[in-house]
Amino acid sequence: MNIARYLHRTAAVWPDLPAIASGHRIVADYRTLGRRVARLAGGLVGRLGLQSGDRVALIMRNGPAYVEAMYAAWHAGLVAVPINAKLHPREFAYILDHSGARAVFVSDDLLEAVVEAAAGLEVAPRLILADGPDYTALLGEPMAMAPVAPRDTAWLFYTSGTTGRPKGAMLSHQVLQAFLLSYFADVDTVGPGDSIIHWSPMSHGSGINMLPNIAAGAVQVIPEGGHGDAPTVFDLIGRWPGASLFAAPTMVWRLVDHAERVAVDTRNLRTIVYGGGPMYLADCKRALAAFGNKLTQIYGQGESPMTITALSRAMHADVGHPRYEARLASAGVAQSVVEVRVCDAEDRDLPAGEVGEILVRGDVVMTGYWRNPEATAATLRGGWLHTGDMGAFDEDGFLTLKDRSKDMIISGGSNIYPREVEEVLLRHPDAAEVSVVGRPHPEWGEEVVAFVVLRLGAAPDPAALDRLCLDHIARFKRPKDYRFVSALPKNNYGKVLKTALREAMAGAPAAGG
Repeated sequence: MNIARYLHRTAAVWPDLPAIASGHRIVADYRTLGRRVARLAGGLVGRLGLQSGDRVALIMRNGPAYVEAMYAAWHAGLVAVPINAKLHPREFAYILDHSGARAVFVSDDLLEAVVEAAAGLEVAPRLILADGPDYTALLGEPMAMAPVAPRDTAWLFYTSGTTGRPKGAMLSHQVLQAFLLSYFADVDTVGPGDSIIHWSPMSHGSGINMLPNIAAGAVQVIPEGGHGDAPTVFDLIGRWPGASLFAAPTMVWRLVDHAERVAVDTRNLRTIVYGGGPMYLADCKRALAAFGNKLTQIYGQGESPMTITALSRAMHADVGHPRYEARLASAGVAQSVVEVRVCDAEDRDLPAGEVGEILVRGDVVMTGYWRNPEATAATLRGGWLHTGDMGAFDEDGFLTLKDRSKDMIISGGSNIYPREVEEVLLRHPDAAEVSVVGRPHPEWGEEVVAFVVLRLGAAPDPAALDRLCLDHIARFKRPKDYRFVSALPKNNYGKVLKTALREAMAGAPAAGG
């Protein structure tokens, strides 16, 4: 079933309910949104000549056009490719080229970067400025919703890999439907007239959370200008009833810090769904004290979006349980639409308490990686998604994450893969060896630190390394500290011991960054 059908069902049943708001202002009701989506889909097919399965990229800040463009792509049987707006033009170029995007919706402030990215492509996609003349011209004759098969790709989600090259996880209409239903079963209840505040990027978790909220008739509330701070969020909570939001732990901390300093009205706040990084026990308790029982945690990956485990509001509130704190520090229990295992290196189940790799199977797991059969076979071997994350179950089925076998760094809710940064730094002629690790940060969760071995006679130059990073990768991936060392610690097989590097950070002075 085409995932866009949920929007049109809501538009038929609740046509006069607000569908999209910019700040305090209603932009469209569901009748209007349904009609504009059908017209935009008609323009993509009739005017641009796109055909079923073609890819449509979205490089945009949060805004009303994001909702329309996403659903129009699905309505037309196309594949939406939401791309992190914080990426570097070179990274835009790679994803546009690899996905074969035929069209790109782009925000005004990102147009220059996207033009630069598209300039070197063999086949340049059609650029459509969100809310610009070309966008308006696409609003042609409405088309009927395109038929799709359950395993047809709807969302191509690019998530970086340990090789440094992003991989496109193919999320089918069936995957998105399973996610939507699992949200209602395991994460939150939503009713007509409720709201979701899109403070996080709609290219990631906040965007996929549109699906259950639109299916239920909630209004998509987008801060004016597409972004805001903690006071902005509380202002919107005061305006919109039944408010929920998706937030990385770092964003939850900002809300808590503000609420502890300034009196805020949270009567309209229904749920904060948090995920994308570790929420430490003390921070979770602070948030519960500040907001009451309004927290739900999710754990997932781009390959199984937001759908591996959940720690419900009821579990957060179960303070009388003898293992309450251990449960609060966990990632919760397997969601209703997946099977979750913890296995050894041979994919054999491990007993409760033993740490192993987390494996997942269910209708919410991607169908594979776009144009990457080798990675697909390796990651989905035996019919199970091998997450690369390490964890352990307790006797009651609560999963606690222990480590990330791929050494991924999570900063501000964004994933940073060390090898991608390492490969850029090794472009510098004076860099002989490089190893990148994460260091705890009180606001961002983690920050990037690079250990660098220089070639004989070379002098440390953090500024030059900074410039190199800014020329090739997104700013948020740039190391915040460079440690120049004579050698990297290694085991007998020559593998760098990143654990030893993390331990060394405690005592060594910063070299700059």
